[in-house]
Amino acid sequence: MVPGTLRDSLFILDAIHNLDGGPRPETIITDTASYSDLVFGLFAICGYQFSPRIADLADMRLWRTNTRASYGPLEDMSRHVIRLDRIRAHWGDMLRVAGSLTMGTVRAYDLIRMLSADGRPTGLGEAFVHYGRIFKTLHLLQFLHDAGYRRMIGAQLNVQEARHRLARKIAFGNRGQLRQRYREGMEDQLGSLGLALNAVIWWNSLYLDAAVQQLREQGFPVTDEMCARLSPIQYEHINFLGRYAFTRADVATGLRPFHQPTELSG
Repeated sequence: MVPGTLRDSLFILDAIHNLDGGPRPETIITDTASYSDLVFGLFAICGYQFSPRIADLADMRLWRTNTRASYGPLEDMSRHVIRLDRIRAHWGDMLRVAGSLTMGTVRAYDLIRMLSADGRPTGLGEAFVHYGRIFKTLHLLQFLHDAGYRRMIGAQLNVQEARHRLARKIAFGNRGQLRQRYREGMEDQLGSLGLALNAVIWWNSLYLDAAVQQLREQGFPVTDEMCARLSPIQYEHINFLGRYAFTRADVATGLRPFHQPTELSG
């Protein structure tokens, strides 16, 4: 359960460090409401590239580290200065914070409260803010310059939205709303939703792979470029209404055979 009063990107950082196994992502992509200079700093100190979608791009600031350098066409856009001296003064503590986050001894959304007092960042918090502005500026410059980078962010967010649409479709009764009164009930409801969602995606993945293999055996040139456009987050073929009986499947029988086009036309 994630409260709406905190940035959900901090919970993403905690979730990454709590992964049981497998490779961790190198790039974290979120929507517009999930970033701040401090969040950029926390992700960067832990070794992740934070790449949120920027909505009000014209209102963004670019930051510089050298007041004497000339930035050419970006000279007027990068008048604000990053205080490297404040980063150096707290660098040891910043590394200790990174170690605590990575080891899970402190949570990111708890750390935010420790890095600010009365709504203003502490000395350590301000060091993280200036450190984050370095990577925020790099992200903005790449976002402006690289069309492929913008498409990558948009494509990943589209996948996330497709996943949310499927989840709302599965949670038909309450239209995706949590109606439980207590946190445990909400977590149980979300756990059941996640189980059903994973089952749908797993089923789609199995049969998509089987369909590709069958087409290739029949001589149809299914290329990797075609497969890259396939998505298991589809639900037009699934009936979400009615009663269902869940029985243990006989693994030895394998997957069900595909319908032939002649059978469908008849």
